[in-house]
Amino acid sequence: MRHNNAGRRLGRKTSHREAMFRNMVTSLLSHEKITTTDAKAKEIRSFAEKMITLGKRGDLHSMRLAASFIREKSVVTKLFSTIAPRYKERSGGYTRIIKLGVRQGDAAPLSLIELVEEELVTKPSKSKPVKPVPAPKKTAAAVEEVPLTAKAEDGTEVSEASAE
Repeated sequence: MRHNNAGRRLGRKTSHREAMFRNMVTSLLSHEKITTTDAKAKEIRSFAEKMITLGKRGDLHSMRLAASFIREKSVVTKLFSTIAPRYKERSGGYTRIIKLGVRQGDAAPLSLIELVEEELVTKPSKSKPVKPVPAPKKTAAAVEEVPLTAKAEDGTEVSEASAE
């Protein structure tokens, strides 16, 4: 039993697993969304959120800590200049995991992990249903435009315009 052993091993040695997490977090921050398996997405979520929290702090020490994990200078710059200010008012929950189904080759469950852009729209509360708008009624002007025909005494049709 794995009591008090947090985290997933994912069938890899420690050094391989750490390198994989660093690469995946770097890809997530540079592309802002990646597709991977459910277990990997759930694991890198915590690392990515910690990196964004470091970016929100914005001091030199947090930049060096982030650079020691990410190891790609352009991604660290993007994290501190564009990604972290986006979440200035948000206190956690910077990523979203969306289940995609299974991979065709080995039936592994796939997920899309992405950075949250904006708040999700909540469903409207149960209130009175909106009444449908009725179709507009024909006005007197619309009725006048239609030419009226009448039968003359000899049986021929005569329009109102030609009768005058």
